[in-house]
Amino acid sequence: MGKQATVLLVDDDPDFVEATKVVLESKYRVIVAYNGEDGLKKVVDAKPDLVILDVVMPGRNGFEICKELKTAPKYQAYCKIPVIMLTVYPDDREKARLTMFEGMIMEADEYLQKPVAPTDLLRQVESLLK
Repeated sequence: MGKQATVLLVDDDPDFVEATKVVLESKYRVIVAYNGEDGLKKVVDAKPDLVILDVVMPGRNGFEICKELKTAPKYQAYCKIPVIMLTVYPDDREKARLTMFEGMIMEADEYLQKPVAPTDLLRQVESLLK
């Protein structure tokens, strides 16, 4: 059997992280970060096969982190790592400026709404890791 894929989960909600980690650990090695800056450091340190990135976080949001990972020269060695953006759609989308279109502009590979069914999340992770 081949090497078990590593998934980096970046989200500031500890309850969501723990619940999602349990789901992902059924198939993958999971490492976690609770903010975008730590997530970028863990990309370099752990070289995950896939990143799941929350959009709404304190400090820099997930769109900014995704854009840096995908376009900054210092992350060139990691820019091909697939990124799934995960967030709750706000009621006032215009005010929050969080749209699927923005997620795709930031070069995310997939964009899923929270709450996401465990089977849907696993399906998307598996699809991007192929």
